[in-house]
Amino acid sequence: MAKFEKILRVTFDEAISIIDEGLRRGSVSLTLEDGSEFSGEGARCTVLVYERYSYMGGNRVSLTVTLFQAANGPVHLSAITSGGSQAVFFKINTVGEENFLAKLEEIVRDI
Repeated sequence: MAKFEKILRVTFDEAISIIDEGLRRGSVSLTLEDGSEFSGEGARCTVLVYERYSYMGGNRVSLTVTLFQAANGPVHLSAITSGGSQAVFFKINTVGEENFLAKLEEIVRDI
């Protein structure tokens, strides 16, 4: 499992669009597995769960993207990968997870 967090200086809807479009351009096997959105009292929260095939690991890895914004504050991004290990009792070969997260970091680097 790998984690990345960043404050984004774009609107909430722009953040969703930039991340979704960037991830889709970066992987032919990418699927949006599901998502959820909550809002109230000026706050918004969206959770998106993506999955893609990792050629290096020979398995599928997931990326959970959470975006949160309170009132007119900045958009907070938290992203966590999972599923890249092939071992039973401990994690080995997590390259697929790390690469998935690195792609997201590249997408949001300048926003």
